[in-house]
Amino acid sequence: MTSNKTDNRITPSHITMLLPDEIFVFGSNLEGNHAGGAARTAVQHFGAIMGIGVGIQGQSYAIPTMQGGADTIQPYVDEFIQYAAQNPNLYFLVTPIGCGIAGFNARDIAPLFKNAQNMKNISLPKEFRLILEGAN
Repeated sequence: MTSNKTDNRITPSHITMLLPDEIFVFGSNLEGNHAGGAARTAVQHFGAIMGIGVGIQGQSYAIPTMQGGADTIQPYVDEFIQYAAQNPNLYFLVTPIGCGIAGFNARDIAPLFKNAQNMKNISLPKEFRLILEGAN
């Protein structure tokens, strides 16, 4: 088994397996209809539960992204960051939430993760990191 953890805390673009302490963080909808994209992967491989649209589920964590503008996502991201801070023994691999079916782009979503960028147990998509670091 190989770890998804990297020194620069960049989430791999394709995750097919997790170590026991790794959590797949995906964009969901409030209804927990995980039918497509990363949400479907979370159900098929990482323990996400249909009908649960927020929070920890198996080796996955759902952040709702389809209920309105980016401002409606922020409270759920903040809740996730708090959960990660309270669980330093877990390593969270954030996928590019909201940038698929929900229709946002990385510039809309990356700033929501500003408070996560220096956390040692959270990896972010490369495009989020570049925006947060001002390189893009």
